Amino acid sequence: MSEAVVALAGNPNAGKTTIFNALTGARQKVGNWPGVTVEKKEGECRVGELLLRIVDLPGIYSLTPYSLEEVIARNFILENRPTVILNIVDASNLERNLYLTVQLMELGRPLVVALNMIDMAESRGLYVDHKVLSRLLGVPVIPTVGTKGLGIEEVGETLARVARGDLKAQPVHIYYGREIEEALSELLSALEGKNLFPGYPRRWLALKLLEADREVVSWVERQPGGEEVLALRERLAKNFARLFDETPEALIVEARYGFIAGLVREAVRVSAISRWTFSERLDDLLTHRILGFPIFIAFMYALFYLTFKLGAYPVAWLEHLLKLAEGLLRAHLPPGLLQEVLVEGVLGGVGGVLVYLPNILFLFLGISLFEDTGYLARAAFIMDRVMHSLGLHGKAFIPLLMGFGCNVPAILATRTLENPRERLLTILINPLMSCSARFPVYVLFAGTFFRGYETQVVFALYALGIVTAAFIARLLGRILVKEEDIPFVLELPPYRLPTLRGLFFHMWDKTRIYLRKMGGVILAASVLLWGLTAFPRVDHTPPPLEQSYIGQAGKLLEPLLHPLGFDWRMSVALISGFVAKEVVVSSLGVLYKAGEGAGKSLEEALRLSGLTPAAALAFMVFVLLYVPCVGTLAAIWKETGSLRYPLLNVLYQLLLAWTVAFIAYHLGLILLAA
Repeated sequence: MSEAVVALAGNPNAGKTTIFNALTGARQKVGNWPGVTVEKKEGECRVGELLLRIVDLPGIYSLTPYSLEEVIARNFILENRPTVILNIVDASNLERNLYLTVQLMELGRPLVVALNMIDMAESRGLYVDHKVLSRLLGVPVIPTVGTKGLGIEEVGETLARVARGDLKAQPVHIYYGREIEEALSELLSALEGKNLFPGYPRRWLALKLLEADREVVSWVERQPGGEEVLALRERLAKNFARLFDETPEALIVEARYGFIAGLVREAVRVSAISRWTFSERLDDLLTHRILGFPIFIAFMYALFYLTFKLGAYPVAWLEHLLKLAEGLLRAHLPPGLLQEVLVEGVLGGVGGVLVYLPNILFLFLGISLFEDTGYLARAAFIMDRVMHSLGLHGKAFIPLLMGFGCNVPAILATRTLENPRERLLTILINPLMSCSARFPVYVLFAGTFFRGYETQVVFALYALGIVTAAFIARLLGRILVKEEDIPFVLELPPYRLPTLRGLFFHMWDKTRIYLRKMGGVILAASVLLWGLTAFPRVDHTPPPLEQSYIGQAGKLLEPLLHPLGFDWRMSVALISGFVAKEVVVSSLGVLYKAGEGAGKSLEEALRLSGLTPAAALAFMVFVLLYVPCVGTLAAIWKETGSLRYPLLNVLYQLLLAWTVAFIAYHLGLILLAA
């Protein structure tokens, strides 16, 4: 007869002893744990040909080793590696009991949850949907009433199926937020590099180090190379103190309770219990099934409105400074290549992107506010409900939201998704989320051709990206993702008053990447593009723009994009955007301000070029949907491990962009002419 070890864990007074007795009956033995006087109970339960040896762990509230009972329970799971953990949860005190469940999940062992005392929970007006709870946790959940023997037989059969490998019981990974996850990745790399504790769950070790768990820290101190790992841990802790004025341990605890709050909100229906806390009352409004979505739309609209209105003044100042700089260069440098490359290449290209830096700053500030206050998680919760019917839902929506900042880290964030197919699908649709690199293009064309309606136009573009991603998710889901979607829990962290320091560093982290691009890839691309517009020269004079190298190349491309209302210069700018989407604006600055556009702002040059508002609208749509930048494609290649997936993104997004831009252009001709 084969044998499996089951560790029985739960809070005191959760009915653990009752369940243990019901499973094992008279087949029990009582002793003490080795070296201590704490009682140890073991029993046996036969299910078919399988013998379940059940070890009753001491009743505990958590696995943090502050008490002897907690040390015993944790060490048994880590060192003896039971086949299955059976977690007894009091359904009438679900939030308190689930904190231990979350910590058991982090240990990475197969887990089964017995949802005990469901009769008492229902008498208090709590109705727990155990099927939803099971899907969200990724483990079997069996409702029981230990005192009446209800569900006990099903618990035994489920334990046996899990032990035999017939039933999946691998818990989901909790997503702790971008900063914590990045810190965990660094610690994981350090632990693997030093090959410390190879038999222990790696993610759990990294979490315990970040929490400054005294036992784990003591273990690491005694290992060769452990001092380097602890030094890294101290550096990460200082970063968290600087950003949040909190310890990593406090942030992790908040994230766990946020996970539990989201879990309870999804799986529990409350009929007769009042909610008194400010956070819960605010959540009732902000995540309301009817009001939550309009409130989210209003917040997003306000973000774009303030981005344009507040950014208009510094943008005007920057434009004035750039014109002064151009005048000074033309006045103090003799005509020639140096003057041309500085004025038309550097100022025309990099300056065209730099001028929209204030808008970008306000956008990053708004996103940081949403993130730091805890509203971003609520937004994901709301959007999950809206997008669920379209096939875009679940934990995958968090990386998609991150795509509003930059698609590259958003794609890396899909590592938190347990289902490989769901992760692949999220990676493939992430580039459709409108990253901040596209924002200068929107600001330029919306401000030039839709003055007074900039907010509405940009808001519509972001919404189009979300809707298109949902459509593609449903389409690709039928082709690539044939498994049933795995539900998830959105973390609902407590509301926090953001600190000025935290807002500054979050905003600066995003802005630094933007500035680095301007001094690197955008500058190089602008100078290169200027060179292609300035040659071949005849008698040391620049050629007409159409006869330059770039003009000749653009003329070859123009027939492909002419049905969208684009001229050859817009075609060239789109190709340059393959390097980075900000380069689209710098390319337009070089191309449109050359020749007849010299001395004019880019907006003035665009207006004088004969470009129609319908073509401008189509161009913004095309930039939203067409090929990802090189960095995003590299991230897709790296995360999927196959070149075919970035190639798939290039092909389907080019076809999608051309089709939707064609529709937008011809609809625009009809509507804008009316």
